Amino acid sequence: MTPPAPPPPPTGEPGGTAVALPTPTHLERLSSRGPLRRTLPLLGPAFVAAIAYVDPGNFATNIAGGASHGYVLLWVILLANLMGMLIQSLSAKLGIATGRNLPELCREHLPRPLTWGLWVQAELIAMATDLAEFVGAAVALNLLFGMPLVTAGLVTGVVAFGILGLQQRGYRRFELAIVALMSVILLGFLYNVLKIHADVGSVARGLVPGFDGSDSVLLAVGILGATVMPHVIYLHSALTQNRIEVRTREERRRLMRFQWIDVGIALGVAGLVNMTMLVIAAAVFHGTAAHDVSTIESAHSHFRSMLGSGAALAFALALLASGFASSSVGTYAGQVVMQGFIKRTVPLVLRRLVTMGPALVVLAIGLDPTRSLVISQVVLSFGIPFALIPLVALTRRRDVMGELVNRRVTTFAAAAAAGLIVALNVFLLGQTLL
Repeated sequence: MTPPAPPPPPTGEPGGTAVALPTPTHLERLSSRGPLRRTLPLLGPAFVAAIAYVDPGNFATNIAGGASHGYVLLWVILLANLMGMLIQSLSAKLGIATGRNLPELCREHLPRPLTWGLWVQAELIAMATDLAEFVGAAVALNLLFGMPLVTAGLVTGVVAFGILGLQQRGYRRFELAIVALMSVILLGFLYNVLKIHADVGSVARGLVPGFDGSDSVLLAVGILGATVMPHVIYLHSALTQNRIEVRTREERRRLMRFQWIDVGIALGVAGLVNMTMLVIAAAVFHGTAAHDVSTIESAHSHFRSMLGSGAALAFALALLASGFASSSVGTYAGQVVMQGFIKRTVPLVLRRLVTMGPALVVLAIGLDPTRSLVISQVVLSFGIPFALIPLVALTRRRDVMGELVNRRVTTFAAAAAAGLIVALNVFLLGQTLL
């Protein structure tokens, strides 16, 4: 009896030698799903970055701007949000194209003294960021539960560690927690905007560029600082650098298209929240006895008296969610900055204790929390060029970015954004000194 013939060798494997087929990438596995189930797992990094665009500093600058100047500065929020979309897209693209983050690439391509200088200013910016986040969350806890401000600041630190600890179970849990907190912020302001009667014509005129005195310029720079946050310019590239494995040029370009969707949705939500803040403040406070509202506490009180206790509760809960989420994101960004620029890390507890120090001092000595928030945002605006200029310089280099190098129009737009921010900062400095 003739024995059965041996099976043919596997296709593409001459001589029958077994060759393991490459394991499908996460992107390849997702391609077999429907449009929604294929897209949702790829979204998330931009939402983590976008939480910094609605941190407590935004509450302070937007409410002060709306109460003092009505709808005049609405165009600044729109412009800042459009610039934020461009900047965060570049940062996300840098991580996808290179597999490294912005601080790491600065260390590789810039002179060592310059790298150390960038690191020092980034750490100072981290302290200004923590000031806004901790003070905002502490004020919210005080408004909701009557908790002393210093105690509330310490509670905020504990909660921030808890949220950041979700990363130990995978990046997705951390991202979902941030999305949930952003949803609380959005719902809080959507609830309040339904209780006001904004003048549509005035809202439209607010989208036309213009100022209302030197104080409005200060607030405009603060709005830029509160919206285009330097630390998330660094962070976004770290969020995308190793999140999804890609093997080919086409997969890299496809992943970048999903990142544009991610940035568009996340920053679109953040922009809606910011514009809603100013519109509410303008409609409720401007032109009334409360037009000079200067603190978050007084804004909360006026919300209660003018719109009801539900509006005040929604405002305080949105502020609390903002403080908790942004403080955890700020800690994450601080680790990325230190590891990238100087290739060093410190325990998260030590880093948090150092950077939250100024915030606790502000709370302990009784400085005006809202004024401190506004000034912190101006400080942040001065830090934007130090993150943005290296980002533009690196993303325009083909030897760094490969096929994802910037187009000329992209580089021009990003350079124009950096130039505008620098010009506003110089103008503000002149107004302050003269």
